[in-house]
Amino acid sequence: MDTSLLDLLRSVDTPTVCNAIEVAQGRRGFDAFTRGTPVASEPGAAMVGYARTARIRGTTAPTEPKDEIRARRMAYFEHMAAGPRPAVAVIEDEDDAPLGAWWGEVHVAVHLGLGMAGALTNGLVRDLGDLDPGFPVLAGGVGPSHGFVHVTGIGTGATVMGLRVEDGDLVHADRHGAVVVPPGVLPDLGEAIATLHRSEALILGPAREAGFDIERLRTAWAAFEAART
Repeated sequence: MDTSLLDLLRSVDTPTVCNAIEVAQGRRGFDAFTRGTPVASEPGAAMVGYARTARIRGTTAPTEPKDEIRARRMAYFEHMAAGPRPAVAVIEDEDDAPLGAWWGEVHVAVHLGLGMAGALTNGLVRDLGDLDPGFPVLAGGVGPSHGFVHVTGIGTGATVMGLRVEDGDLVHADRHGAVVVPPGVLPDLGEAIATLHRSEALILGPAREAGFDIERLRTAWAAFEAART
């Protein structure tokens, strides 16, 4: 990815990216985004990166031999350490009601040390006061225990809060949720963000000025409607 585009994506929130994708596509209806209300370990931070996917469970102990479980965990770390950068860990908790937190002080430090940009999961996060900064976690909830959490699948894609993510998908996420950025919009995404900002200024500027009233709204809204997707 172009460095300037990466820096731009890091500087904007996920709703802006979601809207800009529609601008780039020239139509409404983009729906590759999460549903529901996530928990953000760093509410002011956005993460951008190529997905490295895995699946976990934590409500019951694994039945495989311990050596097999340990080997799979190391294979998981090897998968997270590989692939293009920046990278985002996208982890599907397969439990109906997640119990064990995969994301805590240790795993955040390890994944940050492996050069990853953050994590997206429908599972749990804990140790909120002790997580290293610079690695935002967007999770389905908060919990105190690791339970029996263990890796069940590596690199086979993940479904997180209604969003299907495949290995290598470009993910943008923040406290609002996450989106998968379609590859076809990347050449136009920077200009789409600029276009979006220009169109929003047509209504935000007048709305924030002294003397704004319904007549000014009619004029400003007409210009805004003409410029938006």
